[in-house]
Amino acid sequence: MDSSSSQLLTAATAANSTFYLSQWRSQVTMGVESSLLVQQSSLLPTVLACILSFLAATMSSAAGVGGGSLYVPILNIVAGLSLKTSTAFSTFMVTGGTLSNVLYTLLARGPGLIDYDVAVVSQPCLLLGVSIGVVCNVMFPEWLITVLFTGFLSLATFKTYGTGLKRWRAESAATARGVLEGASTTRDGTEEALLIGRKEGATHGCHWVDLTVLFTVWLCFFVIHLFIGGEGAKGAFDMKPCGLAYWLITVAQIPVAVAFTACIVQQKGKSQTQKSQVVELETSAKSRLDALPVYVFPVAALLTGVMSGLFGIGGGLLLNPALLHIGVPPKTASATTMFMVLFCASMSMVQFIILGVDGIVGALVYAITCFVASIVGLVVIEGAVRRSGRVSLIVLMVAAILALSAIVIACSGGVHVWAQYTSGQYMGFKLPC
Repeated sequence: MDSSSSQLLTAATAANSTFYLSQWRSQVTMGVESSLLVQQSSLLPTVLACILSFLAATMSSAAGVGGGSLYVPILNIVAGLSLKTSTAFSTFMVTGGTLSNVLYTLLARGPGLIDYDVAVVSQPCLLLGVSIGVVCNVMFPEWLITVLFTGFLSLATFKTYGTGLKRWRAESAATARGVLEGASTTRDGTEEALLIGRKEGATHGCHWVDLTVLFTVWLCFFVIHLFIGGEGAKGAFDMKPCGLAYWLITVAQIPVAVAFTACIVQQKGKSQTQKSQVVELETSAKSRLDALPVYVFPVAALLTGVMSGLFGIGGGLLLNPALLHIGVPPKTASATTMFMVLFCASMSMVQFIILGVDGIVGALVYAITCFVASIVGLVVIEGAVRRSGRVSLIVLMVAAILALSAIVIACSGGVHVWAQYTSGQYMGFKLPC
């Protein structure tokens, strides 16, 4: 081969190398760009979901509800997570928000704002009701659940709004008479202190006893749910679904809840009798709640739990309005509701952690977002109540959350029902197994 042929071959080889190198660089560049686009496209919904979750947690905390009815649609529609993953993540978010709310109440607002008697008496029946509601959720068709939930939230919205409007008018009348800062504030303070037999001079030791009882109830129901599963989580043990052992453990929740409630009611009755010697002011200013039968709160908690399990949400959205309608003052109703919801949500969250839920880091990010947002919501509503002197703002905020939840649930539920109808799925009642 002569020198000219060798030069031509070398030049051709160099040209080919340059061509392949440029092609490789183009492919690498396109791959990097496409990777960045994929990351950006997946990051944008997550950021938007975090922002919406922050706003939802702020409003929910101010109203004294968990916010699960808002978190699940946000995660499912905006973040693009599956309904099962959204349900699991929402338990982390509700736990983060309620934990922040309870810590803020204990450290900044004072532990006396939480009515421990209401929480202790109601908690066993609330957890039992949730289990019953979950079974009903499996049996009922989705269209019926959506209709019932939307109808119930609409009714609760109007009733809660009416309660808030009455309080607003009463506060306006008191302001016109120039006694809002005196008589009205004193009356509200007395109501907050005299709930269900709790006295102003209650010792912190009693609270530790109540906390111990609540933790014992939590642990018993947690062990039961760890065996049989529930609220979107399967059982931790390889138990045959709907087998004999499954139903025995499931039904065992009834005597456990009844036994705990009976013992607590009996003990509270004895304590109330022993503390009958109180200051004259407390005797003359007894709250109207003292006249209620002691079973009112367990029955209300049971019904609230059934609806919570049936509708697939936390109990705060239903429990807070129930306490308000019974006659519990707004601040105490909100603080007590968040305290009780913390036990319900944390039970599901710990179960998901033990079972190894996918994307636990993402769930913790959402939980931290709700933790911070909950403090913001409490600070904002506390400042608004302090400046205006109107506790009715809390009741009106509850009504606003109920209305927003009704709209969100009706829209998202309607979409799911329509998808089922168009795809020809079965839309009737089902067996629990």
